[in-house]
Amino acid sequence: MATQIIHLPEVDRLSARIIRILGGNPGKVRTNTYIVGTGQKRLLIDTGEGKPSWIANLKDVLTKENIIISKAIITHWHHDHQGGIKHLLECYPGTDIFKNQPDAGQQDIQDGQIFQVDGASLRAVFSPGHTQDHMSFVLEEEDAMFTGDNVLGAGTAVFEDLATYLNSLEIMRGKFQGRAYPGHGPVIEEGPAKILEYILHRKQREEQVVQILKSKSSNTAESQNSEPDEWASMDIVKIIYKDVPENLHVPAHGGVMQVLRKLETEEKVVQHPKSEKWRIKDRAAL
Repeated sequence: MATQIIHLPEVDRLSARIIRILGGNPGKVRTNTYIVGTGQKRLLIDTGEGKPSWIANLKDVLTKENIIISKAIITHWHHDHQGGIKHLLECYPGTDIFKNQPDAGQQDIQDGQIFQVDGASLRAVFSPGHTQDHMSFVLEEEDAMFTGDNVLGAGTAVFEDLATYLNSLEIMRGKFQGRAYPGHGPVIEEGPAKILEYILHRKQREEQVVQILKSKSSNTAESQNSEPDEWASMDIVKIIYKDVPENLHVPAHGGVMQVLRKLETEEKVVQHPKSEKWRIKDRAAL
């Protein structure tokens, strides 16, 4: 996620068919929710985490625009994207809720499913990575994509499984040519280029890990007694993130472990069962 605070308006019209309402949740980059369409019936993407300011802003927009929400579409299960469903249904009990791997009372979303209102056709793209139920949505009229939390308007995204995430990014990149409307942060004007940037960044991190594993083990006290070419995962973090404050090394360790697990699945690295240190399995494969 982004480290700097991103200041965005609470409510902002982003295009002729998109109004963004911030979720009202605390943090550096608050959740984006989107009203989509041009007619009286509109689609809603995500609901924030249930803050009073969000539902108040939503009601105000609906009243001023003389519109209603016909369907609410949830990108993924995280609380800051679906926590406002309760408030939405309290105010607008007839709203249909759609989510991949739906909860009780909700409807499922299938890959390729079309959600349509006047002025907007959203095509669902199954894109697991940030979460296993993650969905993105192509807005056909703008050749744009709502990217959820797989791609953010600032910083980089977190993910559950690196290989799955990279595969989804490649799929997403080929589905549109225009803007990306992210789950957090400002609009991305060149969406596919940003996704490619994400892909290259992850590949660069993987290459850094591989190059360290190919080198002699580090000189830290923890690694003095290790076998040659074996590395503790935190020592890899300390090299890759040497210019980053040490208090950020623990969260960075999660990303390095994702790379190591991906390489392990590809049978390129192995972990010692006792020392838990890592080494190249087959140099020829790399």
